[in-house]
Amino acid sequence: MTRTIYIVDDDDAVRASLHGLLSVQPDLVIRGFRTGDAFLEEVPELDPGVALLDFHMPGSSGLDVLKKIGEDVRFAPVILTGQGNVTLAVEAMKEGALDFIEKPYEAEELLSIVDAAFSRLDQDSVEASRVQSAQAKIDKLSPRETDVLKGLIEGRSNKIIAYDLDISPRTVEIYRANLMEKLEVRSLSEALRIAFAAGLFPKETS
Repeated sequence: MTRTIYIVDDDDAVRASLHGLLSVQPDLVIRGFRTGDAFLEEVPELDPGVALLDFHMPGSSGLDVLKKIGEDVRFAPVILTGQGNVTLAVEAMKEGALDFIEKPYEAEELLSIVDAAFSRLDQDSVEASRVQSAQAKIDKLSPRETDVLKGLIEGRSNKIIAYDLDISPRTVEIYRANLMEKLEVRSLSEALRIAFAAGLFPKETS
């Protein structure tokens, strides 16, 4: 399976060095960008991949790029930073960077961090697919079916749901059967998992 890595650094020597180290990896597509702005311009068309972002660049800095792609599950961002800039790296990780690499870097450390980033990218891709699938199923429900699902998840009986919605218990049973069919589940616990995966019911925070 082909993997893609993006090297975003204004230093030609650094890009060449990283390209040389990473090119020994099998099935790896490597693309270089001299500025963060050049990378951002192409982001909409880029394949999923690991992005190695230099912290200090003319125009959009690595942190600027990170803030713009931080919630895009297609990318696993890693910050490149000079020695003594660990504080900046920590700031970047708070913005969504998976890790950081100090310059000058050891080849073994670099490859280890890149492999970990690809693993995280694969996990995020699977999770995104699960959420998308769950959302697609929830979207099939009518407003009334969604109301019944909410009532069921809150632990209410058919009679209570019927009273709350001003409909008959028999109608609640019909909505319940319909929503279970649309969600392609056989149990309420399965319906619950789909509802939470789709974000229909936000998790409580302490």
